[in-house]
Amino acid sequence: MVLPSSFAAGVGDPPPIPTARLASADAPVRPLLLWVRTGEAHVRLADGPALRLKAGEGAWIPADGCTEREIITEPGTVAFPLWPHAGAWGLSELTRFDVPSGWQDWLIQLFNLQVTPFSGHGYSPEAIAELLRRPGSRSPTPVEIGRNPRSEGGASHAMPRALGARAVAEELTRDPALDLTVEQWASRVLSSARTLRRDFLADTGLTFEQWRLLCRLGAAVEFLAAGYDVDQVAARVGFASRNGLTRAFKGRFGLTPHEFGRDLSARPGGDGLTQRAAAARQTDDLIRMMRKTDTPVAPEMLPAASTPSHANDIHVLSWMYRGSGYLDIGDQRYERERGVATWIPAEREHVTGLRENSVSLPLGNASTGDLQLTEPLQVLFSPAWDDYLMFCSISARSGLRPDDHDPRHILDLFAEQVAAQRALSVPMPTNPRARAVAMECLRRIGEPGGTRSVDVGPEIHRAFRDETGMTLGRWRYAARMRIARDLLAGGAPPSAVARRIGYAHLTTFSAAFSRFHGLPPRDYQQRESERNQ
Repeated sequence: MVLPSSFAAGVGDPPPIPTARLASADAPVRPLLLWVRTGEAHVRLADGPALRLKAGEGAWIPADGCTEREIITEPGTVAFPLWPHAGAWGLSELTRFDVPSGWQDWLIQLFNLQVTPFSGHGYSPEAIAELLRRPGSRSPTPVEIGRNPRSEGGASHAMPRALGARAVAEELTRDPALDLTVEQWASRVLSSARTLRRDFLADTGLTFEQWRLLCRLGAAVEFLAAGYDVDQVAARVGFASRNGLTRAFKGRFGLTPHEFGRDLSARPGGDGLTQRAAAARQTDDLIRMMRKTDTPVAPEMLPAASTPSHANDIHVLSWMYRGSGYLDIGDQRYERERGVATWIPAEREHVTGLRENSVSLPLGNASTGDLQLTEPLQVLFSPAWDDYLMFCSISARSGLRPDDHDPRHILDLFAEQVAAQRALSVPMPTNPRARAVAMECLRRIGEPGGTRSVDVGPEIHRAFRDETGMTLGRWRYAARMRIARDLLAGGAPPSAVARRIGYAHLTTFSAAFSRFHGLPPRDYQQRESERNQ
């Protein structure tokens, strides 16, 4: 099923992309790979000279807790900050390199995998679980390959709900090898060590140290299944030695990492790579490319992927940049085509999936107080919005963002798009030329006059009267009022709504709205707010 979403071109042009900044305090203490997709970025370490990166270039920024680092992007720039998995810290100096075009979509998907709980092809969770249920295993609910720790009772159990603890947990989920003390983590999330410990225990039933250990063991299972040896796995997931990993692994699962990897390799089927492990392998290739030892071949195909069944405590907005995917809620499947952005409602158990050669990106979140939503809501953006939506994703899910970044701005952006689409509930003409005029009216709904420059002949006016029961002028008025109604219901101030639909003065808009809906904009907004309480 595809939700009604027929307004293919979006509304107007995307906003300009502002400058953005990423400072040391906003970034994890680990190596960073910055890729500039479009525009220009500047990287500076401590007081040294700035490294200028143009579109198509990347930089490896080493991890050094004593070095201040700052990234600044120019207006119009889309630059992806990536924290590669798996201890890819083989370069100790700031290094610039060219990113071959074949790797670019893979890097976008790598960013998505860092911030979204997708899993991909590889050994099935059932195969992993069966091995981990061997006699002597102490795990009643074993870690499952590729599963999101927040949904696994035996891996990392629940994710903490408190904001500071949740930020720490998400960072450790992305990179379990991070070796900060509780005091250091607390400082990074503007909390105290006592509060952080209390929140982990209250929300997950585990101490911080227990939660982190299970997070590391879950990652270790993935890398062992991918064929990495025990020494490599220990380093990649944060153990100081092979013996430390072996003791923890056997204490949790009743078998050593070596036994687990040996038994799994003897099983037929599966390519042994989850998304995390595949990302680790391809990151190794990128390191070779940066060292210029050879030029690895870009991945031939982006694999299909899906999330485990889970529910979020917030609404999540996800956009299909390339290919197609789906959203399953109960027995209902919602298709997600290229360009479609989907609000996934909070507290609904669901699975999101990507088909082969498909890429999606999260654009932002909304609380249940900010957005009233019980069913998925979709809108289709034109390709002209690609760069801006990528910038929104980067700003929402990394520290590279404008100084005045407002997480709620995505709500206003989406509200305008949805309101314009809902205006299509006003009867549309079927005559192709008349319909084209109607779509042009919607695209230019914020411009006073809207269609003055559009060639509208007598046959267009006749088609509107015959097929919609309204003149073109009345039809445009009805569409504007429908858009205004939805924007007001979404919480936009009447003055902003007036400007968005082409009224220069609030008093003129208020009079027009009152004539159409029977009450002033503020009264309508208050009534809708009371209905939703």
